This record gives sequence, C-alpha cells and structure tokens, in this order.
Amino acid sequence: MDMPTIQYCPGTLVEGHTTYSRNCLKRMFNNRKVSHILSYDSPGAGLPESQIFRDNQKRISISGVQEKFSVLLEKNTLRLIHEGEQGAYILKPIPNAAKRSDQMPANEHLTMQLARQVYQIETAENALIFFKNGDPAYLTKRFDIAADGSKLAKEDFATLAGKTPQTHGAHYKYDGYYLELFELMKTYLPAYRTEIPKLFQVLVFNYLFSNGDAHLKNFSILETPLGDHRLSPAYDLLNTRMHVDDAVFALDGLLSGKDGQGSIYTQFTTLADKIKLTEMQFNKIMSTMLGGAEHVEQLVQASFLNEQSKRNYLQAYQRRLKRLKPNL
Repeated sequence: MDMPTIQYCPGTLVEGHTTYSRNCLKRMFNNRKVSHILSYDSPGAGLPESQIFRDNQKRISISGVQEKFSVLLEKNTLRLIHEGEQGAYILKPIPNAAKRSDQMPANEHLTMQLARQVYQIETAENALIFFKNGDPAYLTKRFDIAADGSKLAKEDFATLAGKTPQTHGAHYKYDGYYLELFELMKTYLPAYRTEIPKLFQVLVFNYLFSNGDAHLKNFSILETPLGDHRLSPAYDLLNTRMHVDDAVFALDGLLSGKDGQGSIYTQFTTLADKIKLTEMQFNKIMSTMLGGAEHVEQLVQASFLNEQSKRNYLQAYQRRLKRLKPNL
C-alpha cells in the first residue's frame, strides 16, 4: 500500500496538516514531536521483522481477537516494547479477517473522534499512524497508565459480573442486557449517579454509529489517581457493520422481555426510566445525539476512509439517526 498524501491531521482530522497537529502531539505524546510514520513495515508484509511483532504479542495482556501490539514512546520515537518493559500505547494494524479490513483502522479512528469531538464523550486518546510501507494502524494511548508510569486498576464489566468462559461459555462477554451494566455500576461505584448519564450516552452512540460489538469487556471501571473509581473513557468504538454482518446490539438487547420491544427510541426511553435518568438528563442526551449531523459529515469527509467507505459510513449513520428519532 502506498503512503497516503496527508492533508488532515491523522489525530484530530483538522485540515491543513501534513503530520500530527500541535494539539494532537499534546494530547497523545506529551508535546513530543512524533512522526506519523513508524519505523516498521506492517506485520502482514511478510518480512523478517514480522517476528518482532510475533514476539511482542506474547507480552501483551489485552484481550480481543484483533491483533494488538504494545508500544512505548522513547524520546520522540514510538517502538515495540522489549521483554520487561511497560507499553503506554496499543497499536492495532489491519486485521487478517473481515470485509474491508483495510478500512478498519480508519473506521475506529474516525468513530472515536466523532464520539469526542461531536458528542463530547470522554474517549481514550487515539490517532491513526502508518507503517513505512504505507499500511495504516490505529494507535491508542492507554488510560490505565498513570503519568509516572504506574498502572491504575481497571476492571471490565465481564469481570464485575463474574462472567468467564468457564462459567458462561465461549460467548460469555455477549451474555446479558445493557441494563445490567447500570446495576453493576450501582454496586461498584459509590458515585454511580454521576456516571449513569455517561454510560447511557455511550449506548446511544453505539446504536447511532452501528457499533455491534460493544460487549461486556468493552466497558470498564477505572481507578483514579486519588484511589476511587469511575467509568473509564470509552474505547473500541467503530462501525462494525462495515466489516461483519452483526446484530444491532452485542448483548441480547438494552432490556429483556417486553421492555426490549418497540421502537429504538421507546427502548431507550424505558431504559432511562429504569436507571432513574432524570427527564432533563434524558432530553439533553437525546438532543445532543440527534444533533451534530453537519459536524459528523465534516469529520467523515476528513477521515482516512476511502470514498466508498465514507459514503457507506454516512448512509449507515443517517439510517440510524432517522430510526432514533421519536415516533419513528
């Protein structure tokens, strides 16, 4: 794959940049001047250095089917970690499976930027980066690594629910309803009332942008530097329908039984009532999520998706946006 011509910041998607913008360098790399091109060819290039990536995978503990590699920032250079080192970044290259897999890094980067820039959802810091052979990869900064390099405690909702392959089978992380996430927060987060609107908005976002893989391990609570806990920043957000023929929701639905029937707006209304979201909070979230269409289109056009994928991404968003509106 040829190296793309850069006209938008590969981090913030702001126009007029041939590499990372100053704002991106600040957020992602602590103001260090880091190149948007890695010193490696992609792991799928079939070169001898692919062994470096295979060795790196043995050292990473983050679960998931997509290949992930641990990376650290040494001076101004990103590199794969060596044995005994702690990486502060996760690198996700083009996966080996799924439709249009070459678009997956740009898809995840765009979706994460939409969440933060359009809807003010707190997300893991992220950017697109390129191997020296031109292949793109998604790069995200770990939010469970403190500024001094120490590791913050992080527990995903599958762990909180006590669901493992041994107790609930191979599809354990897809078992349950989203209502149960709020019940778990009530158990494990003393300040859960302040976190309820945040989680609710992420669920609406996942519906709106066709993220059908928002399973239990893609939600977490995080220890803060002060020692208490909160909902972690959102991560692993992407339009999965572009790559697999998945269901609307990764779990069995927002709600069980009759509560999980009716229009999607009705289901979100029922969920809001059950989790005791106030009317003002609900209306504010829905107003935010039903707005911003021009900003969404602007960021999609600025993204590193190819032209066909941009059209497909926007069409999927517009269909879901119509269905999300009340009385439709």
